[in-house]
Amino acid sequence: QVQLVESGGGEVQAGGSLRLSCAASGTIFSINHMGWYRQVPGKPRDLVAVITKDRSTNIAESVKGRFTISRDYAKNTVDLQMSSLKPEDTSVYYCNAAVFGFRGGRYDLYDYWGQGTQVTVSS
Repeated sequence: QVQLVESGGGEVQAGGSLRLSCAASGTIFSINHMGWYRQVPGKPRDLVAVITKDRSTNIAESVKGRFTISRDYAKNTVDLQMSSLKPEDTSVYYCNAAVFGFRGGRYDLYDYWGQGTQVTVSS
């Protein structure tokens, strides 16, 4: 099994910055992509940013130019640097990883999620 542990959420005023970190641990053969999603109550979970195994990134238009995703391939971690935060960035942020490994005896690519970390931006 694989566990994703997030840290770095909190409350900040508009215009401020926060850095989220996520560490993957467990039985990991390799990680395909890692990224961050966010979700507010009653709405779908939306992609914020993702970084692949070949270092390409996909950043949501709503955060492009303000958020930066980075990954440490040796440590199996992914960070999200958030700057110029806006009240509409308030959400629960979830770390996601697509990991090659075994589940129930079958080797495949499996999706894992962290427990979520709250980010609150006050105006």
